Amino acid sequence: MSDKREAKTNNQFLKGTLILTISSIVVKVIGSLNWIILSRVLGGEGIGLYQMGFPMYLMAITVSSAGIPVAISIMTAEKLARKDYRGAKKIFNVSLRLLLISGLVFSTALYLGAGWLVDSNIIRDSRAYYSIVALSPAVFFVTFLSSFRGYLQGWQIMMPTAVSEIVEQLLRVITMLIFADLLMPYGLAYAAGGASMGAGVGAFCALLVLIWFYARLKKKLQREFAAQDDSIPEERSGHIIKRLLKLALPVSLSSLMLPIGANLDLLIVPQRLEAAGFDVREATEFFGYLTGMAVPLVNLAAIFTAAMTTSLVPSISESRVLQDFAAIRDKIRIAFRVALIVSMPCTVGLFFLAEQVAALIYNAPGAAGAIKTMSVGILFLGLHQISTGILQGLGKTAIPVINMILAGLVKVVMSWQLTALPFLGVRGAAMATVADFGVAAIVNMILIYRFTGYGLAVSSLLKPAFASALMGGAIYGALQLTQYWGGWSILVAFALAVPVYGLALLSCGGLHEDDLQQIPFIGRRVLAVGQRLGIFTR
Repeated sequence: MSDKREAKTNNQFLKGTLILTISSIVVKVIGSLNWIILSRVLGGEGIGLYQMGFPMYLMAITVSSAGIPVAISIMTAEKLARKDYRGAKKIFNVSLRLLLISGLVFSTALYLGAGWLVDSNIIRDSRAYYSIVALSPAVFFVTFLSSFRGYLQGWQIMMPTAVSEIVEQLLRVITMLIFADLLMPYGLAYAAGGASMGAGVGAFCALLVLIWFYARLKKKLQREFAAQDDSIPEERSGHIIKRLLKLALPVSLSSLMLPIGANLDLLIVPQRLEAAGFDVREATEFFGYLTGMAVPLVNLAAIFTAAMTTSLVPSISESRVLQDFAAIRDKIRIAFRVALIVSMPCTVGLFFLAEQVAALIYNAPGAAGAIKTMSVGILFLGLHQISTGILQGLGKTAIPVINMILAGLVKVVMSWQLTALPFLGVRGAAMATVADFGVAAIVNMILIYRFTGYGLAVSSLLKPAFASALMGGAIYGALQLTQYWGGWSILVAFALAVPVYGLALLSCGGLHEDDLQQIPFIGRRVLAVGQRLGIFTR
């Protein structure tokens, strides 16, 4: 593959990443504002009730889609690499029917099984029943729309996913706040249930957006059909289903580990907090600190790596079909390098600002311990996301789930032991989650080296680590000097952290001109500014 072709594919891959990152930032900002308001409306106890229903919802949508969206993305990218446009469309049509049926089945199952989950004491607080029931319609819409997202991502067109996610989040948040406020006079349980209704409304509106984008692509496909070589054989539906399931099953199991982990937290954390000496209401509140406040912050910081993972899967799949191994290694190198540059400062920043974030954003100073402990998980989660996407793009979809199972076992043991220690409490559960991310990421990266020969260079770790350490010192100094400024102290620290990290990264050679040239839209503009300031040579 020529350098020009390689640069073009890298630019397309990074363009998709940037589009998804911007949409994810918008989505997370909307969601964060929602949590700030909702946390004040429902409090820690109400957030805990909402979160107790959410793991079951995550479990249902993960099982209902069965990993098929990622499989659609992989198979579509493979077809398009061979210029088989009709084959790509047939993959979509077959998968759409599968997800329609599974969405209906699991949506109904969650609705009918809500009472059993409470009666069997799987859900320890019976007030969470209304949250589970309210979330059940969303299972159908989320499952159905995922087929559209997977197909369009297979084309490496990320704009539909970006727009639909923004619409989904915006409508979800509006609905959550309205119904939580309207139902609060009837009790906290009803208010939490009302907040849960937003998921269904948001997913339905996102589905409408995706259908519109698909209709536009369908018009373009008419021209591609006319130009396609008729000698390309049509793949049978049965073979498509078989391949979809072969790819989707391990992907599904891999995705299923996230809601399984959430459900394990639901089963273990409140129970072990009670064993540590806390009553039921305190345990519910601490559970809300962990899952409703600390974990969302970690996910917020990992939006870039999550976006890159989505863009990586079809991009690497395309290079694999073309047997362009140099391009595969180049994409892996870029992905890991950028992930470290972004994740390390987020980890350090949240660690030093945990107390201020807990008090200022959530109005819950008690959540600071869980937030500070979970901050380390940002780095490991980012590496885990990237490495999982790489392995899936390489067609090794079974490996991430095996590694996640091993990491999950580590988490269960640590969570059971550490959460019950009174001096740790919920921080013990946070430590277990960080270990879960770390073990899965490290094993993934070892296997990527075996398959591709690419290993993470020590300099790729040390340079962003050095810049992040300097940034952490700047944040600490700013907080000490402005400790009586109230909420302004966090703004001063943040304003100081960004330039310190950027300048430190440039000074140690952690960011090059080539890196900026490959970033779509903004890279060359930033490079031009740097050249004017004398940071880069012309």
